[in-house]
Amino acid sequence: MKKMIFPLLILFSFSMKGQMKADDVKTFTLTNGMKILVVEDFSIPNANMYLFYKVGSRNEHQGITGLSHFFEHMMFNGAKKYGPKLFDRTMEFNGGSNNAYTTENVTVYTDWFPASATETIFDLESDRIANLSIDPKVVESERGVVLSERSTGLENSPWRLLSQSMQATAFQEHPYHWPVIGYEDDMKNWTQQDLELYFKTYYAPNNCVVVISGAVKFEEIKKLAKQYFEPIPAQPTPPVVHIVEPKQTGERRITVQKDVATPYLMIGYHTPESKNEDYYALNILSAVLSNGNSSRLYASLVDKQQLATQVFTEYGDSFDPTLFSIYAVANKDINESDLENAIYAEIEKIQKDGITENELQKIKNQKLMEFYGQVETINGKSRNIGTYEVFFGDYKKMFNAPADFNKITVADVQKVAQKYFAKSNRTVGVLKTNVEN
Repeated sequence: MKKMIFPLLILFSFSMKGQMKADDVKTFTLTNGMKILVVEDFSIPNANMYLFYKVGSRNEHQGITGLSHFFEHMMFNGAKKYGPKLFDRTMEFNGGSNNAYTTENVTVYTDWFPASATETIFDLESDRIANLSIDPKVVESERGVVLSERSTGLENSPWRLLSQSMQATAFQEHPYHWPVIGYEDDMKNWTQQDLELYFKTYYAPNNCVVVISGAVKFEEIKKLAKQYFEPIPAQPTPPVVHIVEPKQTGERRITVQKDVATPYLMIGYHTPESKNEDYYALNILSAVLSNGNSSRLYASLVDKQQLATQVFTEYGDSFDPTLFSIYAVANKDINESDLENAIYAEIEKIQKDGITENELQKIKNQKLMEFYGQVETINGKSRNIGTYEVFFGDYKKMFNAPADFNKITVADVQKVAQKYFAKSNRTVGVLKTNVEN
């Protein structure tokens, strides 16, 4: 009997009615341009604050690469009221914790805390936005930290080494060309003027979206925001990234040498940014190829043919056209060219015959349940709301995601595979021990 996979859109929509809807997100914008989004959720006595700064390595240029990631570090090194180490200590004393990350597109700071500590978190964040210390001694100390992080990462992570080389080959003009962590010579030569100008430009309140979810009241958040954030002056709008990567007109290849047990392979196809109409079809295609043991690439390359020990794909959120990447590690005694050709064979099957309705519905179900699970938590609420507000231009589009996934057809998935997965549009990176002369 043919197995039927029941569409979950109706179930999902029904469940969402009991969870969260667009009207549950309340917003306001301060006079300095900082936008704040609030979700009241009293399921637990905790709250969080996500601060999305629209700055990443795409906003850098050669000479100052790595500054976005560097400021992720500097933001924890002291300001006017809360000096060195006091940000973390104060947060921990109040029962909270924090984290941060930098990408090509954004720098995001995350705070988790008991709701009773909300005003303290506002005080901490406003202090480092308005009064971050860029003391030369601290700069030199932290410069050493990020330089060590860079060298250690390249030494210990084959993927980081291969990805950096492959990305630089795939992007020849756009700032996605350089790694988020930056170039070593740039990192050694940032000037005090570089640092002060970069911080003033990109850590302005008008370049930040703040999301707060949890056991908080909207009016109280508005009051605290006006008290702590609104006095911070706005700055001129940051320069627009206007560089467009030229269309790739032929396959590019790069081989990197490193002592590894078996070859590593990375294949990247140029694909559009998050706002593009093909985003959801490409997202589903990524899942068809590598989500779980029954996915096309895993089932064929790992289970059946035993050509690879690992295989996965990545198609992340971005402001500008990006890469759809396929990663694989060859099995013992397997030539990387055989693994590479096997990947192309699976792609060509989708280009020629498409995927099945059952495959499509299975992925839709996974996407919807994953999304539903995320927005059940206050952490997932803030992360998803902020992501849609920043990358898609409006948090309300988050609530259209179930329908946007559901309307994708088999033909849509086949179309994007045909449209973007062309030989002339790909860059191939191989990392292996022996490089042939």
